Amino acid sequence: MKTPIKVFSDWVRSGKDEGMKNNHFKPVMKMIELFENKYENPSIIDAGCGNGWLIRHFYENKKYTNLTGVDGSNDMIAKAKTLDHENNYICSELDLWKPDNKVDVVISMEVIYYFKNPEIIIKHIFNNWIKKNGVFIMGIDFYLENEKCHDWKEKTGVDTMELFSSEVWINFFEESGFKNVNKYFFNQGKEWKGTLVVEGFKF
Repeated sequence: MKTPIKVFSDWVRSGKDEGMKNNHFKPVMKMIELFENKYENPSIIDAGCGNGWLIRHFYENKKYTNLTGVDGSNDMIAKAKTLDHENNYICSELDLWKPDNKVDVVISMEVIYYFKNPEIIIKHIFNNWIKKNGVFIMGIDFYLENEKCHDWKEKTGVDTMELFSSEVWINFFEESGFKNVNKYFFNQGKEWKGTLVVEGFKF
């Protein structure tokens, strides 16, 4: 079994990271719809940005200009920087890093369950990353109700993948201080429960 950072660094070297955009594009576009009409040119952090595909999407298609991608994998960040010379990419463990300036939106896709105690990183984001009236939008496919995902830990060889129900994730957000916490299931299929998306606001 390998750490999540080691697994995803291996993905970069094998080119498997190129599939991240294809696999996540549809639910992430729905996640963007949750906030894009609430803020004008929002400042955004992509938590666990991988090779930076979403930051590039924001810059090229939404024309947002205050964009930061953060990831724990040196290889992912190095690739992001080779593909994008306009935006900010930082290699750091998410639970250790603090931005110089808080932002309107933190978005994260398929990342937070790789933390042994995800409630700690959610509280860290609430306290240190998000402005007043900002929002945290988290998307995950690995959760209890989505039975098709339950064997992913064994399949991927990742040593840390925390499996919780959607209600537990809601509780993590609320206990961290987020208000108006909502959940959605995007991109559902016949045997696929969909991407669980949780949003919470900081008032």
